[in-house]
Amino acid sequence: MCVGCITRSPTTALRQRAERTLAPSTAVNQSELYLREIVLRRDDVPDFGRYPFVLPAVANLTRLPFEQPVTFLIGENGSGKSTLLEAMAVLLRFNPEGGSRNFRFGTRESHSELHAYLRPVRGVARPRDGFFFRAESYYNFATEIERLDAEPGPAPPIAPAYGPRALHEQSHGESFLALLQNRFRGSGLYLLDEPEAALSPTRQMSLLARMHELVEDSSQFIVATHSPILLAYPRATIYHCGPSGLEAVAYEETEHFRVTRDFLTRYPAMLRTLLGR
Repeated sequence: MCVGCITRSPTTALRQRAERTLAPSTAVNQSELYLREIVLRRDDVPDFGRYPFVLPAVANLTRLPFEQPVTFLIGENGSGKSTLLEAMAVLLRFNPEGGSRNFRFGTRESHSELHAYLRPVRGVARPRDGFFFRAESYYNFATEIERLDAEPGPAPPIAPAYGPRALHEQSHGESFLALLQNRFRGSGLYLLDEPEAALSPTRQMSLLARMHELVEDSSQFIVATHSPILLAYPRATIYHCGPSGLEAVAYEETEHFRVTRDFLTRYPAMLRTLLGR
């Protein structure tokens, strides 16, 4: 079903109302985005039969345009969304394990060579801030901050930039929200890999609200996620990583929305099916 032809439902109507409410402040010209698109230099790829080029999200990729302040990458585990996001982060000179462009550490080099075959198409403006968040390596990131601050020298401590409490003194979810509230300064390009991993549904809504504040402050987000809460953000582009490659989809077309809706609206029947009772 084409994105523009989706049947109008009550949920769709609510979303369109939200889009109309937010449209004056979030609508942007593509040239105003910091990253307008990425292009795969297909002629330079040595072998589409090996990882990561064999992944459908990469094998069928020519160009990936960014048309809204927020872009979501979704798909099953192993579909290539995090691999693609990681490659974009390395291409943009972020630390592969997370952090800013000036933050360098590594516990185990595991990123693919995909970044070497991508070309960024940038907008006119340049971001004043930026960060690559990886849920799976955020603990290592917090540990590196503590290590750097423990070293003798005249450099000011790093930890206060992330809030009044040390990141390791908070839960995973609390420390990520501290990062979002204190370290993300606006006018930035932020790449987030499964940021909902440690967040309750209520905290995911807090994340959504904070993302909107930063979008209002001239920020751009590219997010790999499984969260139907985050995906509800109006005027975002959602790309599904499937067997045929990347495809733009409407929120109500995503498996995340449909499965969550179906389970919550008829969970007794769903449980009987799942549990064989």
